[in-house]
Amino acid sequence: MTMDPLVMLTDVDRATDEFLRTVADLEPATVGNLSALPGWTVGHVLTHVARNADALTNLLTWARTGVETPPYASAQAREAGIEEGAGRPLREQLEDIRAAHERFADAGAAMPAEAWAFPVPWLGQSAAAVPWARLREVTVHHVDLGLGYTPADWSDAFSLRLLREVVAGAGETTPAMVLRPYGIEHALTIGAGENLPVVGGPTKSIAAWLTGRADGADLTVSPDGELPTPARWK
Repeated sequence: MTMDPLVMLTDVDRATDEFLRTVADLEPATVGNLSALPGWTVGHVLTHVARNADALTNLLTWARTGVETPPYASAQAREAGIEEGAGRPLREQLEDIRAAHERFADAGAAMPAEAWAFPVPWLGQSAAAVPWARLREVTVHHVDLGLGYTPADWSDAFSLRLLREVVAGAGETTPAMVLRPYGIEHALTIGAGENLPVVGGPTKSIAAWLTGRADGADLTVSPDGELPTPARWK
């Protein structure tokens, strides 16, 4: 998957369209149904996706103007905003996501070339990473809706980038292991040690398992035994 933020903005457009198509014709009461995320309804997921677009728009504004613009006023404000918006009617939720996406897209289009190199403290990377952060949120939370879209629908490029990101960010609570995605020449290693378990399978399946979006039933582990238990992600 390209690192070019302008190209990735197009990927965000496409992923957002797919997300909205999934929910556009739902029964209005669906917003109150439980999602695939423990403790969250479909409405919580929808509201979070909208507010995340605004948060990342703030980061692009910060990078473009140099004026500190945090993604959220506080962690408490973030949580409160999701709770307050979760019960809104489906039509309002969809209009909110569309409007928030347009604000994000406009902020991306307004970025001069040099602004993409601006360091964004919240991400610990440059602003060029913001489009990927948005693509990841929309695509992973599309699965979390629990409405038929699954990790099997992820592109190979998205899955591999997500997998590499999870491996790079793995902390001490993640069990040490070797990952061998099918079709990838080099194994990915989490942690260190000897005789580490080797987990193999499709890239999409490994990425979904490590991010808690699949149970790993189609993965293999060598030597024979149970799969390690991944640390909680996000």
